[in-house]
This record gives sequence, C-alpha cells and structure tokens, in this order.
Amino acid sequence: MEFRPCIDIHNGQVKQIVGGSLVDKDDHAEENFVAERDAGYYARLYRDNGIRGGHIILLNPVSSPYYEATKAQALKALGAYPGGLHVGGGVNDGNALEYLDAGASHVIVTSYVFQDGHVNMAHLKRISRMVGKDHLVLDLSCRMRDGDYYIVTDRWQKFTDEKVNDATLDLFMEYCDEFLIHAVDVEGKNHGIEEGLVRRLGAWCSGADKIAVTYAGGVHSYEDIELLGALGNGKINVTIGSALDIFGGTLAFEKIIGKMKKGLF
Repeated sequence: MEFRPCIDIHNGQVKQIVGGSLVDKDDHAEENFVAERDAGYYARLYRDNGIRGGHIILLNPVSSPYYEATKAQALKALGAYPGGLHVGGGVNDGNALEYLDAGASHVIVTSYVFQDGHVNMAHLKRISRMVGKDHLVLDLSCRMRDGDYYIVTDRWQKFTDEKVNDATLDLFMEYCDEFLIHAVDVEGKNHGIEEGLVRRLGAWCSGADKIAVTYAGGVHSYEDIELLGALGNGKINVTIGSALDIFGGTLAFEKIIGKMKKGLF
C-alpha cells in the first residue's frame, strides 16, 4: 500500500468537497475545506516528503467561468513538482500532451473514454497510443446502483452502463498504467470506506500481473487505513482528503507518511 495525495481544485481554489454534491449548475459543491494556500504549496509539500503519484483533479468543466483559474492552479502544481503528479478533469486527446509537457507524469481520463453510457474503445486506444500506456491513468470512479458499482462520469454526475468488475478491469488494464477509483457515495463524508468495493478491488489486485489501483473515499481514521490494507490485501493504494490535518481534518499528515514509509499500514 502507498499513500497517494490529492489536490482537488474547484472554482480556482484547492478544496475538499462532498463528492456526490458536485453539480455543474452555478459551479456548486458542498465544501468540507477551502485552502488559503494555492496548489503549488501542496505540490511542494508532497515533493519535499518524497510522495509520488498524487492526483490533481480539475473539478470545473471547460464551460465554467472558473475553468481557466482552476487550470492555472493545476499548472502551478505541475510546475512545482514536475514528474511527481497525475492530472485529470476534462483530459482528452486535445489537451493530454499539454499536461504531460507541463510536468504531469500521467494524465487521468474518464469522460473522454466513457461516452453515452458506454466505453468508447476507439477513444481509449487513441489516447493510450498518444500518451503511452505508461502515462495513462483510467478513472473508474463509481457509485452503487442495483447492487453493482457503475462507473460515473462528468464530475461523477452521470451513470454509465459499465460496471467495475473483473472483466472490465482486465480489459482496461491493457491500455493504462493505473486505475484511480473514487467511491463517490462516501467521498468527502468521513464516514468510513466503501468496504464492498474495496473487497472487490482487493480480490482483483491479488491476481497475477495486475496494475496499480488507487482508492479514494471515506477514509476518516487510522483504523480505516488499516482496514483498507486488510481488505485490499496490501495491494491497493490509498488517497486521503478531507480527513487530513492539512485539509482541516484530524489525521496527521506526517504520522501517515511516517507509518507508510515504515510499512506499518
């Protein structure tokens, strides 16, 4: 298990939000934390602690009047930690190379690949060839519906017909280097992890020659991290957002970093 930090940017500010509350209308989201510092500060913090593979997420659509300010913050973070961070949020074949040139180690893609409720394999293959498999993260963030976890797109607002299961994971891993999976129903709520989803991901990760999986959503205690490690068989990386003290929470960033480096989680 590795700790993968995050820099979520909404309306030009670093924030922690309740994932299920995000809507494009009026650029609204229920906020847990709004940072006084910019994205570059957090990128330098992660760089100085030697933490790689964190994700920057742009939470405004291109149509938003805040989009350019949000993008500027993302580019500032990439400039502060070149080669150390992933970036996602509206990434497609028209801007992916721009982010890589700006310093991203990987681009994170969702809506470009999942369109009209289904996976667009032509788009997936195209962007995988364009940036290279080793620089692509596929965002399979999901919500529960009718007993299954379905991939959601457009800032987690739209359900697709694609499930997160062994078949889809086996298919998609051929085109990317890592999966980023937010459990949207618990994202930002600080009520605990989505155990059913973690069990499924842990079982899949335990197979041979699987790619990395990073889970985000609901972590609010050190016990949650330990449970994630147990259910994920030590194979699933973890993102912690609003529960961290650097984002107004109670979990000590330095303590988590220390325990991770010592293999205690």
